[in-house]
Amino acid sequence: MEPPAEAPEPPRSDALVAAGDLLRALAAPVRIAIVLQLRTSPRCVHELVDALAVTQPLISQHLRVLKAAGVVRGDRRGREVVYRLVDDHLAHIVVDAVEHVEEES
Repeated sequence: MEPPAEAPEPPRSDALVAAGDLLRALAAPVRIAIVLQLRTSPRCVHELVDALAVTQPLISQHLRVLKAAGVVRGDRRGREVVYRLVDDHLAHIVVDAVEHVEEES
């Protein structure tokens, strides 16, 4: 019998708090849908409104939460702001969560 594996060093508490904040920012169905849309390409608000059939004020509110959490960033192009994911790690978290739930259905 093999000896038990040594437990990994636990993350710093501030890292755990930041991870919890990030997961809370992703915890709304509309925000999950936004991340799934942005993983394929950057989008402006009206494109997200059309794709998700949600009102513009609601999309903007959710984008503010995602931006504050460091999930998305917006780049101004003329009169529009184009939103994109900060990195692909976040898309993987969301995709894995959705696939996990779909497997269990």
